[in-house]
Amino acid sequence: MHTREEKLEAFGRLLDVLDRLRKECPWDRKQTNESLRPNTIEETFELCDALMKDDTKNICKELGDVIMHVIFYARIGEEQGKFDIADVCNKESDKLIFRHPHVYGEAESLKHSPLQHAEKGKELSSGQVLENWEQIKLREKDGNKSVLSGVPDALPSLIKAYRIQDKARNVGFDWEDKQDVWTKVREELDELEAELKREDKEKSTRELGDFLFSVINAARLYHLNPDNALEHTNQKFIRRFNYIEEHSIKAGKPLTEMTLGEMDKLWNEAKQKENQ
Repeated sequence: MHTREEKLEAFGRLLDVLDRLRKECPWDRKQTNESLRPNTIEETFELCDALMKDDTKNICKELGDVIMHVIFYARIGEEQGKFDIADVCNKESDKLIFRHPHVYGEAESLKHSPLQHAEKGKELSSGQVLENWEQIKLREKDGNKSVLSGVPDALPSLIKAYRIQDKARNVGFDWEDKQDVWTKVREELDELEAELKREDKEKSTRELGDFLFSVINAARLYHLNPDNALEHTNQKFIRRFNYIEEHSIKAGKPLTEMTLGEMDKLWNEAKQKENQ
């Protein structure tokens, strides 16, 4: 691994490269916050994909792409005279210190917070840290104005539901007994089935949302990440369906001409191979 000096040198090199590209490359020169945004979203999802696959080589590569975008936005901010990368780093450092009184101590972290005092070195549980974190954010000058305002509107709905529930939990709004959530899940499923039988699409859509929200809540209570779980299932479905398609190509028989029974047999073969 590299020394701290080597890390700082590498970061400085990246700053230099982007500075030169911003001046000399026609594409980089014309970029704006708005034009870069779609690329940033794409790079973030590519990083998430590499993380899900535990692909070390691509994790390193995609982290570089994400860092480059962070530096690029900071460079644009600097050109506009609003902020630069030093401001970005310092603001983040200040925020982390302020939100970690159990590490940095009361004097440095909690000068304007009414939270429970947590002297430096005092051991807290991860749950206590999260609870303090949410309350501290409400006390920050430029922080969240309400508990749920910190959940980005643009988050994918499944992740957003999880974050909403988790933030509510951090201020005490949660099930006292996690097993009680199953009553709610069954209740929402019954309501969904009832609306589906009535063939009321609008109400069925609302009830489907309520049901999914309750399932996500159950996953959270049992410390399971629903987004990761669903992605694992997505990948599993892709592998098994690809197995069916590969065999249909080998047999010279298009998928559209295969019976459901034939496809189901191949599906089970793929499933058995995964379990071997």
